Amino acid sequence: MNRIRSDEVVASALRDSNSGIPDALNAAKHGVAVRTIRRWRREYQRHGKPRGQAHLRALCPRCAGVGLDESAYAELLGWYLGDGHITLGQRDVYALSIYNDLKYVGLNAHIQDLMRRVKPGSRPHTRRKTGCLVTTVSWKHWPCLLPQIGPGRKDQRILRLQAWQQDVIERHAADFLRGLFHSDGCRVKNWATRIVAGEQKRYDYPRWMFNNNSSDIMRWCQDALDLLGIPWRQPKWNCLAVSTKAGVARLDELIGLKS
Repeated sequence: MNRIRSDEVVASALRDSNSGIPDALNAAKHGVAVRTIRRWRREYQRHGKPRGQAHLRALCPRCAGVGLDESAYAELLGWYLGDGHITLGQRDVYALSIYNDLKYVGLNAHIQDLMRRVKPGSRPHTRRKTGCLVTTVSWKHWPCLLPQIGPGRKDQRILRLQAWQQDVIERHAADFLRGLFHSDGCRVKNWATRIVAGEQKRYDYPRWMFNNNSSDIMRWCQDALDLLGIPWRQPKWNCLAVSTKAGVARLDELIGLKS
């Protein structure tokens, strides 16, 4: 009969495995067979927790140190800062919900995939509201990964990024921008007129817009664009625009169009 190990033993073994310790040394340290280490690692990657450890919840990458899918996290952070919120339910379980337009079928499926990658083994569920789809996944550890949680609207309180979050964004700035622009942004056609050879001519051109009432979130968007060398301007305090031909093309390449 397989013996059930404690949360601490499994988390410690997964941490050591993630840091590169050989399976044989890891097994000896934790008093288990080598095949058990391999099984824990394989099943954590597939299901978020080793099978046979029925009492374990999905391990938190921050608490257990078992690794974080940084690109998925950076994008999910952008979605949360744009059109997401977290609520506290029973038994100290938090629900992360992302709101997105119903017409973007591909993006709504993508949001579920991001949630599964950040919380392995999770099963996001959806519900319809007027004009939008709400995608939700519950976890006790959302405050560990999204410490910007707090009472009231995000634009009515001061937000701070932790150092480890800043490091993730610097490594995955494009993913972060994808979450921001696909939640609180849009790609539109703009136009302008110029006098050419004495005649007024109209020029149409695309541009990306990002709207958010939080000065902190707006600054993080600006910083990420700067990291990637994409020029931007701010026509209003709560509106940012990427309008140059090269800037729009670069952003198109990095984050793709909404679909």
